[in-house]
Amino acid sequence: MALPFLRKNNQLPAENEMGFIDHLEILRWHILRSVVAILVFGIAIFINIDWVFDHIIYGPMRPDFFTYTTLCNFSHQMHLGEALCMPPPNVKMQVTAFGSQFMSSITISFIGGFIVAFPYIFWEFWRFIKPALSLREIKNTRGAIVFVTFFFVLGVSFGYFLLAPFTFSFLSNFKLGTLQGLETKPTLDDYIENMVNIIVGTGIAFQLPVVSYVLSRIGLITPQFLRTYRKYAYVAILLISAIITPSPDWMSQAIVSFPLFILFEISIVISGRVQKENLRREKEFFSS
Repeated sequence: MALPFLRKNNQLPAENEMGFIDHLEILRWHILRSVVAILVFGIAIFINIDWVFDHIIYGPMRPDFFTYTTLCNFSHQMHLGEALCMPPPNVKMQVTAFGSQFMSSITISFIGGFIVAFPYIFWEFWRFIKPALSLREIKNTRGAIVFVTFFFVLGVSFGYFLLAPFTFSFLSNFKLGTLQGLETKPTLDDYIENMVNIIVGTGIAFQLPVVSYVLSRIGLITPQFLRTYRKYAYVAILLISAIITPSPDWMSQAIVSFPLFILFEISIVISGRVQKENLRREKEFFSS
């Protein structure tokens, strides 16, 4: 913990003179503080686990969930009848082991702590790499924490309020044939695993514009490159969508793929603007 204080008082070597062990020591403290943040938020969630599970985790399974009521009300206001009304899941979950509910609480607390602490975790990561950047690079990446957090929250919200309720509604109400006695009884572990895949997966997938900006800024990709390999990117997006969605139904994959296609096209626009800015700065540099 004394490293930042010592460096401020010039008792440590400059950043470019630091050895490998010094960098590892600094990285260790960044990771440690990130883990502490996850644990703090995770413990807070665990203390209120009943409320968190009833109102947040189990929310997409409730008939009065925000998405179900909003879409249905909108459908009625637009005189579309029941076209946009999704039937809420009508299933009863079960546990198959004595420790399932406790371990599920731990999983919810840890993943929830990570999601809540994500802006701070990225801030710690930014603090670690910032000393290695030039003043121009720091200026170019100003606002990175805000944009990364924005797209992560946007992805998590999309997964929670749209993808999760649609997926669980579709799968729980899907009937195979006319056989009687078939009843869907998912386990609690299965439900939480699907929720984690959906929420965290979409949160990470929505970082595509940020990744495009960074890679374009350092010259690894160009808008021409993205346009040339667009069809391969679309295939990759479909594969990512298949991983994020809890089952291979095409409707859930389409819901994930569509915004990712839009984000990819936005990434091309961002890359084009970055390229123009890079060319302008190069022209100014060589003309001066």
